Amino acid sequence: MAGEHRGERLHSDIEAAREESCGEAMTYAMRRSVARNFRSRVVVLFRTVFMFHTYVVDRRVYVWGMAETGALGVHLPRPGRKKKYKNDFTLAWHPMRSTFGERFDVTDIACGYGFTVASIKTKEQHKVFGTGINTDSQIGYHSPRMGHPLELLLNPCPIYIPYKSLDTKVTAVAAGRAHTIILTDNEGIYTLGNNAYGQCGRRINVKEEYKGSMVVHNIKKLGSEQIIDICCGQDHSLFITESGKVYSCGWGADGQTGLGHYDNQGIPAPVCGDITSERIIKVASTSDCVLALNDRGEVFGWGNSEYGQVPMANKIQQVNMSYALLNFTKGLGRIVDIASGGSFCLIVNDHGDVFVWGFGLLGLGPNVQYAKSPKQIPPPMFGRNEFNPESMVVKVACGVGHLAAITNNGDLYTWGRNRHGCLGLGNAKDQQFPLKVSIGAHALKVQCSVDHTLALCKPFV
Repeated sequence: MAGEHRGERLHSDIEAAREESCGEAMTYAMRRSVARNFRSRVVVLFRTVFMFHTYVVDRRVYVWGMAETGALGVHLPRPGRKKKYKNDFTLAWHPMRSTFGERFDVTDIACGYGFTVASIKTKEQHKVFGTGINTDSQIGYHSPRMGHPLELLLNPCPIYIPYKSLDTKVTAVAAGRAHTIILTDNEGIYTLGNNAYGQCGRRINVKEEYKGSMVVHNIKKLGSEQIIDICCGQDHSLFITESGKVYSCGWGADGQTGLGHYDNQGIPAPVCGDITSERIIKVASTSDCVLALNDRGEVFGWGNSEYGQVPMANKIQQVNMSYALLNFTKGLGRIVDIASGGSFCLIVNDHGDVFVWGFGLLGLGPNVQYAKSPKQIPPPMFGRNEFNPESMVVKVACGVGHLAAITNNGDLYTWGRNRHGCLGLGNAKDQQFPLKVSIGAHALKVQCSVDHTLALCKPFV
């Protein structure tokens, strides 16, 4: 009660200061004095409000990789500045605990190409924050003064979304090369950013300017069904409805939309092919290849197949509709998670065994850079041995050039191309085998992009 009375008193003081500052007979010196007094009172008010609205959270966010883009939301050196601060750096070789995760109850995270998006649990207007590259307004409109939009944010800032109700909850976020999708519990999805190929789910306007754009597009339902999951590829988007149907839109030159053609698609349409009669529970795509998983643990694929990610009998490299990979994954057991990278794919079965195929640093050693069929990564690489026989991988993720896995013990492993330290292993070397990342928390989710990585964790205590 004391805090409420103090906040009301400060609010009335601020209003009084505003009225005083409007006086036309005031001298310049008097106006400057009132302005300083006004600013100091606002600071006190915000501190008071923050003190009485402190969140108790059980989540931690760790970030690492390229920091120059602002995607990590950490300090950067300023050109020409002589004084150096201990937090000044351009790369983070190891996981850093984000202060943003300390102030808000983070519910989901997403990695774009040089930017980061995070959703928080709140009943206030700002439920999603973004930091990093903003050349196409993929993390909203931010301007210190009207008409001068910022193309780079170095710290997380709130993204304005026109929710119909403040009780709406954000259940998931996804990010592509230059667009963002926000999934809500009862208002469908909101999309923003670059729509040059229709990836935001609206009609393509070749003359549209994306820098400084305030356009936020809302899609309530697809085919009269609620949307329950989302995924962003490089320049395409995928949506799963409550009945397990998959819709897509965006860039289709490699067949990644799965619509039976190679044209760009502005309005989301149902993916055709073998998944039309299936109940899909997850789709995965980081670049131009797509994997889908049904409720029986079977895998489907479409899109770019230059390295055999979606093997076809006719050797076609751009697969424009979904195909079942039953024979391809035969004998691997029930698949529980999937991931698709720039030139490789990663899956894990219900026994915690991890399989990989495609081209790149696959985790099979320095002598294996290509696998035309799924190859198992030895379980001891993920901590399973005679002393820890119950250890098993439960989640996998892929960036454009690196891969990651989380075990049932909350341990995080990464391997692949270490572009700008995105593996978080404390060095700049590429990693041929999975290696455990030193995070002082229980990993719940990992998100990989081109040159940075995020992990949503739960503290040990």
